[in-house]
Amino acid sequence: MPQRWTVAFDADDTLWHNERFFRSTQARFVDLLRDHAGEDHLRERLLAAERRNLGRYGFGVKGFVLSMIETAIEVSEARVPSAAIGEIMAMGREMLAHPIELLPGVETAVTALSGRARLMLVTKGDLLDQERKLAQSGLGDAFEAVEIVSDKTAPVYAGIFARHGVAPDRAVMVGNSLKSDVIPVLEAGGWGVHVPFETTWELEHAEPPLSHPRFRRLDDLARLPALVEKLET
Repeated sequence: MPQRWTVAFDADDTLWHNERFFRSTQARFVDLLRDHAGEDHLRERLLAAERRNLGRYGFGVKGFVLSMIETAIEVSEARVPSAAIGEIMAMGREMLAHPIELLPGVETAVTALSGRARLMLVTKGDLLDQERKLAQSGLGDAFEAVEIVSDKTAPVYAGIFARHGVAPDRAVMVGNSLKSDVIPVLEAGGWGVHVPFETTWELEHAEPPLSHPRFRRLDDLARLPALVEKLET
């Protein structure tokens, strides 16, 4: 008997809203520091700090907050008041407590695939925050395995497949990021399904691998079960 298919889901902005909380917090940060620098400069310096700090702090709210603090000190030439630093930290605490709101089609897709395929969650970010969001989402029982990783690369996916006894050519990774959820999975021998979200973090942009035979794109996650059924035949 052929191995049943494994369907792995990204979490943030694939299963539930996330990027909008970063965008709204960034807007508050710009307003807080507007006496020290213009909006475009602030956004540019914050993005540069995030890119610079990924290797140190990883993905997630905590690294974002540290990058905001670093940027505030930089653009103010170390004159930013302590009250502003306190407000940035408060923004981070709010982000870590935001309620979970599932995206359209998520419950339909997960329910239809549960039991028929092996479902996994593969997400990057802060361990405690991702565990909190999964617990509050109500989807936890649907996943046979959960992997919270520091980054998503082809070797990371290959390691996950090997650890769980998954044949890459019978594995589908579903997510909103071409850079993290699609391209490295294709490199690891799996199928990559891109479900675009309304906004994408600048550091997650990549060109779609349109000519790759195992690349698929869906505009509606509710159509995922039908796609998996086609792959099974």
